[in-house]
Amino acid sequence: MHLVAPLLAGFEGTLRTLPEQLVLGILTGSIYALIALGYTMVYGILKLINFAHGEIFMLGAYIGLFVSWWAIGSTAASATALISPGALVTLSIVLMAVGIVAGVALALVAKAKGKKSAGLFIGVGMSCIGLLGIVLAKYQPQAITLVVMMLASMIGCSIVGVLIEFLAYRPMRSQPRISALITAIGVSMFIQFTGQLFLPNSPPPSIDEAVSPYRGSVHFYLKGPGKELTASLADAQKAADERSAVLDKAVKANNWDTFSLPPEGQKLKDAVLEKQQEARNIQGKIQKVSVEVNMPTGQLIMFITAVALMIGLRHLVMKTETGRAMRAVSHDFDAASLMGVNVNKIVSITFIIGSALAGAGAMMNATFLGTPLTSFYGLIPGVKAFVAAVLGGIGNIPGAVLGGILMGVAEGLVIWAGYSSLRDAIAFVILIVILMFRPGGLLGSSEEEKV
Repeated sequence: MHLVAPLLAGFEGTLRTLPEQLVLGILTGSIYALIALGYTMVYGILKLINFAHGEIFMLGAYIGLFVSWWAIGSTAASATALISPGALVTLSIVLMAVGIVAGVALALVAKAKGKKSAGLFIGVGMSCIGLLGIVLAKYQPQAITLVVMMLASMIGCSIVGVLIEFLAYRPMRSQPRISALITAIGVSMFIQFTGQLFLPNSPPPSIDEAVSPYRGSVHFYLKGPGKELTASLADAQKAADERSAVLDKAVKANNWDTFSLPPEGQKLKDAVLEKQQEARNIQGKIQKVSVEVNMPTGQLIMFITAVALMIGLRHLVMKTETGRAMRAVSHDFDAASLMGVNVNKIVSITFIIGSALAGAGAMMNATFLGTPLTSFYGLIPGVKAFVAAVLGGIGNIPGAVLGGILMGVAEGLVIWAGYSSLRDAIAFVILIVILMFRPGGLLGSSEEEKV
């Protein structure tokens, strides 16, 4: 029993950190889900695994870095907004007006032709973006630079994604699928090693923390310490502060040397140390009996933004004419073409959306986590997102989201177990297990398909 008790106490202490690791895993998984959506959408349309998607993620991070340099310089002490709050309000009002007019006009034209229109969706979307701009300008002007960085990353990655599809993948559509797969690997390696020549790599740069004002954390208790301990801690801290103030006053009044206090001064100092130690002891008790979850504010913003983008994607795919065309092309490429669907346009839109989501995730990941950037920055996140897509069922959009979240949670559990150095290896373990027992993924089809 004497040997088992310390082990049980240690395990109990470890269990108290489990909820926090699970929450952090979900927050991290939302970024994997954003990247995985690009893999799964392209596969759903073209039956192609776009291995260059991780490099699009890398380029999105670099675009965010360059915009941040534009905002504050590469070594600046303080950030400045790329656009003034007043100008943002004006642009937002103009955007809302244009959105309302364009939405109504498109809806009326479609109604006259007896067709459905995405005019209402466009109008509401532009109005919401304009309203968001006004809110940012009034309440969060320091976030304007972050929004500009995200938009730049999304637009830049969309352009790169379309160029890759047009120049590399479109000529390979009539070729065997293994040829397209090799092309995807070649494009990935080309971007990686070209990036070594033209992108800043040595030393690896990172986005200055001055860009983001959200460097704190949000914490809450799943199991609180109780009123008695909380009150005791407050009393001990108050007493320590009062005694410290008395000591400081005595030092100034008597001109004492703080390093060699007289007996009277040493007595006052001992009283301060006694109360400070009492406060630390109470804090130790609180940590033992309570379960606290700390969430970095930046990662919480990443999660909320990722969820909003996923909701927007779901609405686009399920509720709009473009989304219906995407589903038709995914179901039968040739039949959709015969029915009048412009498949080249739909494929390009798919690459635009998937690349934009990767760009948003890259900018947030590089900004809020502050990780150094290299031309191989997208390799590991890309592999993890690919595994997440396979885990959920590649080609299945809800499956990609589920796989990303589960991937993040698995990483959190590995870290919680004390094997943080193996957090990247868990992706390959999951991939092997999934391919062995459920190759189609959790939500995917179990039909066998020849590659």
